[in-house]
Amino acid sequence: MSENFDQNINLKAAVDLDVVGENILDIADFAIEKYEYRNDTKLSPEMREAAATAIRESLWKLVEAFKIRRKRVLQRMFDMADETLQETLDAE
Repeated sequence: MSENFDQNINLKAAVDLDVVGENILDIADFAIEKYEYRNDTKLSPEMREAAATAIRESLWKLVEAFKIRRKRVLQRMFDMADETLQETLDAE
């Protein structure tokens, strides 16, 4: 059999990015509100928007890192499945 065997496999997405996007918005708002509460202050609308934008960008970077890690884990799982199959067949 060819080493370049390709087949589309549908794996469920580990993360629903719509939900993540909503969570990121909520987390950004919560962090800002917590800051305002702890410091007994109110940020200007401009500062609030700048902070929210910066927080969202940071959190999306984290999501992207998780997606890359997931791809690596899935690749390792497929490799391990191939290795295990071959070991099982060789033992017969």
